[in-house]
Amino acid sequence: MPMKYLQVLSILLFSNIIHAAEIRIFLHSGWQFQQSNQTSWLPAQVPGTVHTDLLENGEIEDPFYRMNEQNQQWIEGEDWEYKTVFSVGSEIITKDKIILDFQGLDTYADVYLNDSLILKADNMFRSWQIDVNHIVKRGENELRIFFHSPIKKTEPLHDDLRYTLPVSSNDQSEKKLSVFSRKAPYHFGWDWGPRLVTSGIWRPIVLRAWDQAIIEEVIIEQKELSEKNATIVFDIKFNVTRPFFGEIEIKVDGKPAKTGLVDLKYGRQNSNFTIFIANPELWWPNGLGAQKLYNIEVSLKKENELVHYFSTRLGLRTIELVEEDDRHGASFYFKVNGQKVFMKGANYIPQDNFLPRVTIGKYEHLLQSAADANMNMIRVWGGGIYENDIFYDLCDEKGLLVWQDFMFSCAMYPGDSAFLENVRLEAKEQVKRLSSHPRLALWCGNNEILMKWQNWRNNANEEGGQIPLWKNKADSMKIEQSYHNIFRSILPDAVKTYGLGVPYWESSPSAKNGQFADSKSGDTHYWGVWWGVWWGQEPFEAYRSNIGRFMSEFGFQSFPELSTVKTFTTENDWDIYSEVMQAHQRSSIGNGTIARYMEQHFLQPKDFENHLYLSQLLQAEGVKIAMEAHRIKKPFNMGILVWQLNDCWPAASWSGIDYFGKWKALHYYIRRAFCEVIVAFEDDDTEVRAIMISDRNDEVKTSLILEVLDFNGKRNYKEEKKVKLKANAGGMVWKASKEDLLKREKKQDVLLRARLMEEDHLLAENIFLFTPHKELKLSDPDIKITFSEKGGKQLLELKSNKTAFGVSISADGMDLRFSDNFFTLIAKEPKIIEIISNVPIAQIENKFRVKSLYDSF
Repeated sequence: MPMKYLQVLSILLFSNIIHAAEIRIFLHSGWQFQQSNQTSWLPAQVPGTVHTDLLENGEIEDPFYRMNEQNQQWIEGEDWEYKTVFSVGSEIITKDKIILDFQGLDTYADVYLNDSLILKADNMFRSWQIDVNHIVKRGENELRIFFHSPIKKTEPLHDDLRYTLPVSSNDQSEKKLSVFSRKAPYHFGWDWGPRLVTSGIWRPIVLRAWDQAIIEEVIIEQKELSEKNATIVFDIKFNVTRPFFGEIEIKVDGKPAKTGLVDLKYGRQNSNFTIFIANPELWWPNGLGAQKLYNIEVSLKKENELVHYFSTRLGLRTIELVEEDDRHGASFYFKVNGQKVFMKGANYIPQDNFLPRVTIGKYEHLLQSAADANMNMIRVWGGGIYENDIFYDLCDEKGLLVWQDFMFSCAMYPGDSAFLENVRLEAKEQVKRLSSHPRLALWCGNNEILMKWQNWRNNANEEGGQIPLWKNKADSMKIEQSYHNIFRSILPDAVKTYGLGVPYWESSPSAKNGQFADSKSGDTHYWGVWWGVWWGQEPFEAYRSNIGRFMSEFGFQSFPELSTVKTFTTENDWDIYSEVMQAHQRSSIGNGTIARYMEQHFLQPKDFENHLYLSQLLQAEGVKIAMEAHRIKKPFNMGILVWQLNDCWPAASWSGIDYFGKWKALHYYIRRAFCEVIVAFEDDDTEVRAIMISDRNDEVKTSLILEVLDFNGKRNYKEEKKVKLKANAGGMVWKASKEDLLKREKKQDVLLRARLMEEDHLLAENIFLFTPHKELKLSDPDIKITFSEKGGKQLLELKSNKTAFGVSISADGMDLRFSDNFFTLIAKEPKIIEIISNVPIAQIENKFRVKSLYDSF
């Protein structure tokens, strides 16, 4: 199925559905485009972007390949025109109301219908509904859209501003224009993505026509929820062209729940209806219970004839952000259905620089991957977009709570009346669109702006020895007033008015009461590892001593695997310091930082492919320390969101899943670290301790088995003890001196393994090394693989003569997933792995490759 139709289907299949007597025609065919100062028109895809249309027509090369991005910066400075012709027959032209619904225009668009200007759009994050009754005609109609260059539209705003706005270097241009437009900030570049400033029709355009009335909007608010009853209020908004007495019927899971009469007058009006659901089934986050979604249908009838129809899904749950003073400062955690929930998740960025290329399958794969890694929360980060409906619907289905940023990040913004009104309308639309579903846990005003404002002020020129200010006092006051207007007035007011009780958080990170971030309250971003203080990077062990109440960002970079690197390089580029590899690394300290940390932990890799492999092991091992350290500190810490889940192009980044959806080592490590019960290690110079952490709601009774094993599989130490852990709790369950554990063994020759057994079931497992990987005395593990099928599952068994670390399974030319990967294979102990694929084993068994740490040196 062509990509353009997939995007239309994503709207039809996963949005709230409103239809009946209304006619809807998606205007996605017959489009052409041209550069505004040219005369030749080329075919275009809608939804789409200028860049992808130029690529499809052979006018540019792949922007992601090698250095092509640099040669395509001219596109952002040009104006572009799109046009199509659509036919209107008598079934439409005779309708009471005809509307053109523009669901997403990027960004500055003058829209003409039959040469009449009907819209001047200026916000990528808003939709626009235009009454065209008096302009549309029977027969052929021309729709033309003139997209102004976002650079040319915002440069005068920048130049006319009488003070300088601080903007981070993520805007990869000398003149920082990104903050002057309501457009996805990451399009202007970020420290993990390219600068490709798009224009185009990025969401569908729909021609809508109806008679009498439509259900224009339904706001569903959960008023009360108990074990015996749920009280639900429906606020139904009608758009009426002919007054009549009608009837509303509400069904829940196909069963009538409410009927009522409505006296519909001309124009727009609202009516409220209350229903009750007996013995309600709750919606729970992933890992805590089922995700019950009630099917809701609302029908408007006239004399028993259907006039209009609305359907959606509803999940019943309570959510609360709890900030309570305690001896440390103040808590920051979420309660769902009255239960404290430790949040385990990641930060999500847009999946492509060219948004219409993200198919239903890509959304499904990425969010299922998050759920499969035991995540229960996704943060939609504030430098991207408010995602398509399908994203949020899939989060509903998979039990993924959403921390939703408003789209402001790493910069201060203008405060003129036109800009603020644009933001107000954007916030109203998005809060109303997203707040009535169970996935939404939090609205956050911005990403890192409060933190950066503190840094910008403190690092600016001081005036007369007073508190440091940005440039001067007058500029600082104007900038702070703009911040106040947006993040302490407009956005929280929108959430309070339309957010249905979802909490608002001003800035991430920040402390209680909108104060600058600290580790005693609120949420934290810790970047001492990787960035450090003025790039003096701290060791991975620093994660253990830098714990916040809720860690909403932390991470470390790696390269994608070779098959992904091949998509944007030639073999001549295969050096991490080559021009192309550097161009696909947007962190200012990038590849050299990976190399410096690698020297601390691993021997020098023997070639480029193994450099990529070791970078993934390095990332995974480092972030593992952070994940376990934060879970150990529960309930002081009650959440960890890894930076970052995914990529928007093939490149080096902090992601656990690369641009093509391939799981890196990190994502497999996250899956293990986010299990509901884990055992983790802490150590100091003399002692090793095992800590058990449980997110289960029942008491856990296990056997803890500790073993010191050499790399031949010989056991030098074993201890077994019964461990009982209370529900939703954790604590130290074992300790021993390193001297007793090692005895006469050398630390580079052995490992310590902990296993938690619940009856005969392996509940959790972990490995502790007494020395860095680079000091281990490794031998060729000689890993053997055998294949089998059992219970409809395709399995492979791995066995080795010597213990192998970082065991990685792959198949040449195939994108496969496995039940586990990048693991330690203990000598002489078989490990069974499930192949997640529908391809028969017979077709893939000769393509498998297995490597380990030993093979990389």
